[in-house]
Amino acid sequence: MALTKAKLFSDKQIRTSELAKALSHPARVAIVEILSQSDTCICGDITGQLPLAQSTVSQHLKALKASGLIKGEVEGVKTCYCLNEEVVKEMKKLFDEMIHQLNQSNPNEPCC
Repeated sequence: MALTKAKLFSDKQIRTSELAKALSHPARVAIVEILSQSDTCICGDITGQLPLAQSTVSQHLKALKASGLIKGEVEGVKTCYCLNEEVVKEMKKLFDEMIHQLNQSNPNEPCC
């Protein structure tokens, strides 16, 4: 989004869209699910749990990390990944607020 256009939207709207974009691919949803099922960081190969090439998984991990949803720390030749709990809480709050607002609309009124 161009800098001038971004100024037309609130910080909350921009952040919500960033997090939604981070989850906009089924592989990224699967990665988040894999990480959520582990009590510790996963240092092993996440690629082995997905039907994708290692390079493709790396691209998805990069997008999730850029959004802040996951953290990755290098340990030797491996990178350990885990969910960023603070950002998960932020995402839940933003999405809950948006869903609450959607639920407040009057579903009995026709839109067209």
